[in-house]
Amino acid sequence: MRSGNGLAIILIGFGGLIILGKLGFGLGFLFGLIIPILVVLLGVMAWNNVSRMLGGIIGVIGGIMLLGQLSHLFVWVAAIALIMFGVSMLRRNPRV
Repeated sequence: MRSGNGLAIILIGFGGLIILGKLGFGLGFLFGLIIPILVVLLGVMAWNNVSRMLGGIIGVIGGIMLLGQLSHLFVWVAAIALIMFGVSMLRRNPRV
């Protein structure tokens, strides 16, 4: 395998995802996650190769973007945690 084949496969995959999106398959959420993850990876690369401060700033910006995309997941986790805590309080023996 040549050195550029990995990038070519990634580009083909992204192109295929774009075509699937245009055909009506809902991949908007996936694309919404790809961009923040790429920004975080860019920050990691800058941290290792160019400048720690620049990489840190880019990584934090990407992290904030990713948190914005995954915020609905945190709401689900918090709701499930509240339900489990409430059930555990009902099961607890009363201290008399």
